[in-house]
Amino acid sequence: MPQSQQHTRPHSGSPSAPRSPESWQYRALNAVTPGLSYLSDALIDLTRAGHPVVAGSADLQYSNGLNRYASAFPERYVQFGISEQNMVSAAAGMATTGLMPFVATFASFLGLLCCEQIRMDVAYTRLPVRLIGHHTGISLGFYGTSHHATEDISTTRAIAGLTVVSPADGPQLASAIKASVDWPEPIYFRIGRGRDPQVYADGAPFQFGRAITHALGGDLNIIACGIAVHAALQAAERLREAGLSVGVIDMPTIKPLDRDAVLAAARAAGRMLTVEEHNVMGGLGSAVAEVLADGGLGVRLRRHGIHDEYSLIAPPTALYAHYRLDADGIAAVARELLEQK
Repeated sequence: MPQSQQHTRPHSGSPSAPRSPESWQYRALNAVTPGLSYLSDALIDLTRAGHPVVAGSADLQYSNGLNRYASAFPERYVQFGISEQNMVSAAAGMATTGLMPFVATFASFLGLLCCEQIRMDVAYTRLPVRLIGHHTGISLGFYGTSHHATEDISTTRAIAGLTVVSPADGPQLASAIKASVDWPEPIYFRIGRGRDPQVYADGAPFQFGRAITHALGGDLNIIACGIAVHAALQAAERLREAGLSVGVIDMPTIKPLDRDAVLAAARAAGRMLTVEEHNVMGGLGSAVAEVLADGGLGVRLRRHGIHDEYSLIAPPTALYAHYRLDADGIAAVARELLEQK
């Protein structure tokens, strides 16, 4: 991923503006990260529909695709520079004036560095700010542990009044962005790097707090979020080919969690597997475990993800294989769970 680009200055002498989507830098980036378009396109649609959208980024408009929105509505886009905490506080301020701010930066910075500003300026005041943490989990690869976001679910879901969403792909992100105009709480969106395999068709419906049950199995049910959904679906198909009854549930809203979907999966099978590109401490697996414990259901649960360690540095695909977060790895973990007495 190329480093963020500086703004060019128009010949007219007007304030600096982002490069056009026709520039070679943007076209080259978007050619290998097609998912980057979904965020901006959804915001463009909302703006054209009359919603008071404003957007901002911390010097990463080319890494999250907001360059596309900035080109369409430059008067509604704010380039905050490398000042993520200020960006969150400024977004809260804009929300008090009736605007609907969407601000984005790397998830490692947004969910951790900005935790205090999210808690006090956004969630405590219950302002409709939409926080978009991109390049979640280990998707930044060689950028290293400082840029990997394997704790952001646990930090954000512990903040009262903050909704936490982890879409499986670009289409689901776009649907969630559009659905957010009617959601009264602030939201933390946890998204990938724009290269995520597509799971859903464009325009697929989305409801906050509702899981998507692809199938319920009698031997095992897998609950996944984010990029793990596509790999879980592939793993389940391979297990079914071996004669096993395996279901998959996509849990895009981690908070509020769809308790009914978790309990239904637990009643259908005696074993459950959660899969997330996140530390198993405090993430999706922990949220599911809490529901099972509160419901008094004695099923065998295995939480699969990053096992309470600082992730290694390598290309993302190599890291997914190492941590068994690809289809082969998830299938192997599922077999281990099924073989337990």
